[in-house]
Amino acid sequence: MALPTINPTTTKAWEALKSHYENIKDKHLKDLFAQNPDRASDFSVAWNDFYVDYSKNRMDQTTKKLLIDLAKEVKLDQAIQAYFGGSIINETEERAVLHTALRVPSDHNVQVDGNNVIPEVSAVKEKIKNFTNQVISGNLKGYTGKAFTDIVNIGIGGSDLGPAMITESLEYYKNHLNVHFISNVDGDHVHQNLKGLDPETTLFVVVSKTFSTQETLSNATTARNWFTKQASKDVVGKHFVAVSSNIPNVTDFGIAEENIFPLWDWVGGRFSLWSAVGLSISLSLGYENFEALLEGAHEMDEHFKNTSFEENIPVILGMLSVWYNNFFNAESEAIIPYSQYLHRLPAYLQQGIMESNGKSVDRNGNPVHYQTGTIIWGEPGTNAQHAFFQLIHQGTKLIPAEFIGFKHSLFGDQDHQDKLMANFFAQTEALMNGKTEAEVVEELTSKNLSEEKLKQLTPFKIFDGNKPTTTVLIDKLTPKSLGELVSMYEQRIFVQGIVWNIFSYDQWGVELGKQLATKILSEINNSQSYQHDSSTQNLLKQYQDK
Repeated sequence: MALPTINPTTTKAWEALKSHYENIKDKHLKDLFAQNPDRASDFSVAWNDFYVDYSKNRMDQTTKKLLIDLAKEVKLDQAIQAYFGGSIINETEERAVLHTALRVPSDHNVQVDGNNVIPEVSAVKEKIKNFTNQVISGNLKGYTGKAFTDIVNIGIGGSDLGPAMITESLEYYKNHLNVHFISNVDGDHVHQNLKGLDPETTLFVVVSKTFSTQETLSNATTARNWFTKQASKDVVGKHFVAVSSNIPNVTDFGIAEENIFPLWDWVGGRFSLWSAVGLSISLSLGYENFEALLEGAHEMDEHFKNTSFEENIPVILGMLSVWYNNFFNAESEAIIPYSQYLHRLPAYLQQGIMESNGKSVDRNGNPVHYQTGTIIWGEPGTNAQHAFFQLIHQGTKLIPAEFIGFKHSLFGDQDHQDKLMANFFAQTEALMNGKTEAEVVEELTSKNLSEEKLKQLTPFKIFDGNKPTTTVLIDKLTPKSLGELVSMYEQRIFVQGIVWNIFSYDQWGVELGKQLATKILSEINNSQSYQHDSSTQNLLKQYQDK
């Protein structure tokens, strides 16, 4: 079953949304709340340990109906069936997209090319479990008989961002193993990470589907050279394992075939943390917590697959993103987790969202003439409040923001938690309400300022408000709830891509820079000179003359 190929701008719902936008664009959220006393409950979803409040968005019941109509008109329901059914929806690379299959229970049946892939997935999970338990228990040792103390994950893109984000987000649950991540081909980054490690007690996990990615292979080779300065080459296999589908390349590197954890071509890199790419997650947190992460993601998958669009969290969030991107012309979205543990989440979602939906050709092969993709950015609250919130509050740009918070802290310090969540709730209220001129004047008058000073200050202290926010309130940060949260964003990406009629699961834009870098590297290494534009030519000369 192929994905539908409907240009959204040709639908009746799109035209209706254009007209509706003209009617609602200047309405203030305060007025929308005043008109509907039940607005908070009408525009919220309670599911599992999640409470999603999207009532502080610039929409009404008509907006919601028309957005759902658009989702139906572009046949999102048919696309969801194709997605979960193992159809080749990554058409340009001729692959299914089934990271969701990595987290289903072992008794399920998911077909790819007529074969149930779940037994194979379950076998890899069992291998991850056994290896994890052997390393954590100390039964699997290094070449001198010492137990491992440090794990170094070497990968880039999804082979780094996903595992790094999860292990840092769930640091509260980590065991005695120290986990490090090497990604950038920057040599200073590599050597800084290796500094202070003991070759006798360090285990390297090299993650590359093809085992040919330049950055990963360069970093892995540097790590191997560092290791063999103390140990002989014949014990490399005791300290290096690989996650890859290229067995010949891995064994040539010196890693035994039994220490290769396989990948499948239906798992895209930026959605691969659920696979053996998550080996470093399992080693850091223990397999039980890795399994709980998968379980949470699966539960959100089931919610997305089976819930009506009107109550479907990823559908609602995806359609709101379309609403702001294509009708309000908002180019970016801020993601603000009120948990320092989630400080890497915005960066992780930058890759997931911007690499997936940063496309300008539709599924028919035609250039698109409407906006796709959104720019994703953010930092944890409350730090963000003392940084870029000024732009959101009083700047000239409309920036929808998503606030993620937890009812319960992990260490149980209620004083800190209350202060954190007071800010969490206050910011969305402030962004919605703003501060009127009358309120500013009253506030300044109470300070006994002169009339001249009051008039001077008043314009600078007015906040228009009407800034849209969505609040995701979760009971507690656990492996399971984090799995639910990440899956929520993955499915939101899918919704957006279907509406925009683009292929979300290829990334040809990544390849061009790689090709040119290979060519330029040969110039640098061989002192050759190819034809470039004058800027690149001069920059290369500056570098080579150093």
